[in-house]
Amino acid sequence: MYWKDERAIITDSYRQPISAMAIELTPAASARMRDFLGKHPSAPGVRFGIKRTGCSGFGYTVDLAREVTGDDKVFELDGIKLVVDAKALPFVEGTRIDYAREGLNAAFVFHNPNATGACGCGESFTVAEQGIGAG
Repeated sequence: MYWKDERAIITDSYRQPISAMAIELTPAASARMRDFLGKHPSAPGVRFGIKRTGCSGFGYTVDLAREVTGDDKVFELDGIKLVVDAKALPFVEGTRIDYAREGLNAAFVFHNPNATGACGCGESFTVAEQGIGAG
């Protein structure tokens, strides 16, 4: 879902959409996701999750959802369906997703209250209370 010269920046700090908002989108992130969805109207939403990567354990993933499965939680945020795998939810619950431009670069920025650390390059994070992540 990242365009040329975009990357994720980490900071420290289906069925029907569920009502509890465990994830928050800023207006800039909503606008960026709405742009992606407008170009792919058949996509059921935007998938937000994590994958094992980097020296701290996890990295964020943001992409078009190809489908919504029984293990997914769907959040309706500012008219955008955000699809999150139930297994990833404890790691990303409470995350605020922003979209920022700095010079020629632009990226989604994640403010995850569950992250207990990040690697020096800022590409991955640790969630120590889950007992998972490289240290």
